[in-house]
Amino acid sequence: MEKPVIGLMGAMPDEIARLCAHMEQRGEERAAGVTFYTGVLRGRRVVLCCAGMGKVNAACAAQLLVTKFGAGALIFSGIAGNMTDKIGVGDVVIGKTLLYHDAERRMIAESYPHLQEFSGDAKMIAAAEAACRAAGVKYIVGKIATGDDFVGDSATKNAIAAKCAPDCVEMEGAAVAHVAAKNDVPCVVLRAMSDNADEQAYETLVGKPFDISEYCASAAKICEELVAGL
Repeated sequence: MEKPVIGLMGAMPDEIARLCAHMEQRGEERAAGVTFYTGVLRGRRVVLCCAGMGKVNAACAAQLLVTKFGAGALIFSGIAGNMTDKIGVGDVVIGKTLLYHDAERRMIAESYPHLQEFSGDAKMIAAAEAACRAAGVKYIVGKIATGDDFVGDSATKNAIAAKCAPDCVEMEGAAVAHVAAKNDVPCVVLRAMSDNADEQAYETLVGKPFDISEYCASAAKICEELVAGL
């Protein structure tokens, strides 16, 4: 039986650049303003895209990966703001639990799949852990909080911590996991910590030019090993 197509996602060009460069038999197709790259990565058929930042962009691209390109599994690889002292900048969070920190989750759960939070697939999480170990990257399996605001001040960071105590904060993961749950497709979200979601993070990532390629490369390397292991 042929293995399913794997849908690979990032939010920014730097988050998919390494994966795109390593694909073979690469083709391109545009849909909803997004370029989808089809091809083979580490022996597996994949479709890769840069979805854009934020929940709507992520959800739209994830749904297209499933319905238009036939993805039978979804992997999101990118960077995030660290919210825990268990790891530091450069380390990785693998999403076991994903939720929205800026939404009324009880109302969202009134619609299918009737969930207030979403789960990474257990087998894909285990494969991601193995990929992290193979890459020599420190990681935790934890909680990822998603919202449409960039978190770059201590007050916002503390408010999110009080609300849902995540291990990291970002702008797409829960939306991808939400779409995966609606379509009964397994998924996993990998996040390399690029900052500590505080005032320094804002200055680093927003206030002046900043090279995020190192952190994106770390996440992409793990993603590539994960694809090979599935």
